[in-house]
Amino acid sequence: MNPHAALPTRRLERGTSITQSQPGQTAGVTLDSPALAVMTDLSLVKAATTQPSTSLRQAEQVMIYQGVRMLFVVSEMPTVEGLITTTDLRGDRQLRVVHDRHMRYDELTVADVMTPLSMLDAIEFDLMKVATVSNMIATLKQFGRNHLLVVESSGTPGRQRVRGVISRAQIVRQLGVVIDVTEVASTFAELGQMLA
Repeated sequence: MNPHAALPTRRLERGTSITQSQPGQTAGVTLDSPALAVMTDLSLVKAATTQPSTSLRQAEQVMIYQGVRMLFVVSEMPTVEGLITTTDLRGDRQLRVVHDRHMRYDELTVADVMTPLSMLDAIEFDLMKVATVSNMIATLKQFGRNHLLVVESSGTPGRQRVRGVISRAQIVRQLGVVIDVTEVASTFAELGQMLA
């Protein structure tokens, strides 16, 4: 074929349909399935992101549009500053910020309620390779989280990158059972926030 030639086209016929996307990683799994079967691999799926200055209403719209319950917070790609989840949008944290700062909900930004990088739990990717779905459920329950990050070496000494995300909602979809997770404080600061 001539690399500079135009390709032949054809007219569409009545009844032509649009290919429907298939949601990724929804295959049924068991408790003994490899943990990688329930991980959203960010080397294959683009990470959903927002900026710290984004309003909470805009962040919620991004989540709805992208069909996710969590956004990575970034000022400059690809450096992560934290996460914001649907729980952050509707939880007690945003109500406390409104009360403490004498603000309206509409004035809140992602930076006001996000979970900063220093408060995030992560699992090593190499450990994920030998773990099971049951291990992931136990870890989510132990830490009282709906999401866990999976990290690997970035190639730069001392630096890591987020390779994937483990989501309780994803596991529920694939496993077909309800998984209850109770929020657990891992630091005195978190405990204070939960009790305030």
